[in-house]
Amino acid sequence: MSRGDMAKPLLGHRSMEGDPSSTPAAGRSIGVLGSGDFARSLAIRLVCSGFKVVVGSRNPKRKANLFPSAAEVTFQAEAVKKTDVIFVAVFREHYSTLCDLADVLAGKILVDVSNNTEINHHKESNAEYLASLFPASTVVKGFNVLSAWTLQSGARDGNKQVLLCSNNQEAKRTVAEIAQVMGFTPVDMGCMSSAREIENIPLRLLPAWKIPVFLSLGLFLCFFTYNLIRQVIHPYIREQKNKLYKIPIEVVNTTLPCVAYVMLSLVYLPGVVAACSQLYYGTKYRRFPDWLDQWLQHRKQIGLLSFFCAALHAVYSLCLPMRRSHRYQLIEMAVKQAMEKKMNIWVEEEVWRMEIYLSVGIIALGLLSLLAITSLPSIANSLNWREFTFIQSTLGFIALVISTLHTLTYGWSRAFDENQYKFYLPPTYTLTLLVPCTVIIAKVIFILPCIQQRLLRIRRGWEKGRYVKFVLPSATGEFSSGETSSNV
Repeated sequence: MSRGDMAKPLLGHRSMEGDPSSTPAAGRSIGVLGSGDFARSLAIRLVCSGFKVVVGSRNPKRKANLFPSAAEVTFQAEAVKKTDVIFVAVFREHYSTLCDLADVLAGKILVDVSNNTEINHHKESNAEYLASLFPASTVVKGFNVLSAWTLQSGARDGNKQVLLCSNNQEAKRTVAEIAQVMGFTPVDMGCMSSAREIENIPLRLLPAWKIPVFLSLGLFLCFFTYNLIRQVIHPYIREQKNKLYKIPIEVVNTTLPCVAYVMLSLVYLPGVVAACSQLYYGTKYRRFPDWLDQWLQHRKQIGLLSFFCAALHAVYSLCLPMRRSHRYQLIEMAVKQAMEKKMNIWVEEEVWRMEIYLSVGIIALGLLSLLAITSLPSIANSLNWREFTFIQSTLGFIALVISTLHTLTYGWSRAFDENQYKFYLPPTYTLTLLVPCTVIIAKVIFILPCIQQRLLRIRRGWEKGRYVKFVLPSATGEFSSGETSSNV
């Protein structure tokens, strides 16, 4: 394989930027059919990129003042006659209004920029439907993932990628040249069958975040309910004390670190489960269950939500002394101390506990911040694989250990105080320790040489029970074949 072939990407979705066969396309005439927001933004961007723009409208006199003065606004038929590449910036339901232009559109390149209102709303994509209406024209799907704001503001203020697909490679290359001159990065998505996928992209609302968000909300509701029972309902039932004022700040602030801590442990738990599966079956080629696959793919989002909850916990904690209720409690404590004539209420153990608790918490939040920053594509792309793995895996596990220390110093000896078991329910922090401690213990076990070496061999291709053929020389100098098990 030549060096040029090795430089080509393996995947079908390839960037067309920097193609030596591409030639500058600026200065050519480009047609735009439509007068909506996207058509106006597209015309502005094309004019700024040095193209001659001819806008086709059913009412050119009324719409002329909406476009830049450098753009020519005329009737649709005239615009089609003057250009070879035409952006069709009209909705799918209005495609039929262009059927009268079928003769003049023959041999032209039509760029379909439309989107649907729902995912897979029609049996065929808009681009395929447009191609069926104008079989004598060449249709290219593209520019639909860009917003009107991105077109007006330029590629620096929005998504730079322009996804393109078409059954005609030459037409696709022509549109890619135009996208490059406009400052965007064309990405070849293959033939026209990819149009449905491209049209669905702008309609997806954070698809990778759906499961992590529901997971974090579920954990928040569980821990919030648990803390509400312990901090509000229990005092009201047992002592008839109204503690409802604790709900907005204290109960929420007690819940947030629980969610952050458990979510952080859930980032590393699927790796433990995957390693156990590989050790049990003795191979890395056995497919993981779908739920584990999904879990592994959502670790980034789970980690970012963990950082979000931890950051909110830090802000809520800083606000605790600002509350009016806290001031009343301080005054009440001071009055009580004066009445009992106590000159010193300093408790050395509590002072040290709080100092260590806060210090460890700050370090944990700092490590979580580093993990969150390196999760950003712009930062991650500047790191090599070893650097990225060290930060996300090694420092991430250290962050989990430090968060565990933070939790333990918060609890201190409360787990052994019977007054902390309200309604016979253990303190909340003891529940949060279950999953993280399981992960930490498993990680420590995997560090053991006997386990680590076996797991490393499996991940390098070794399989339990696999027979490997080998060749041995006989006494006569000839070679005889045999086989042995690879796990011997």
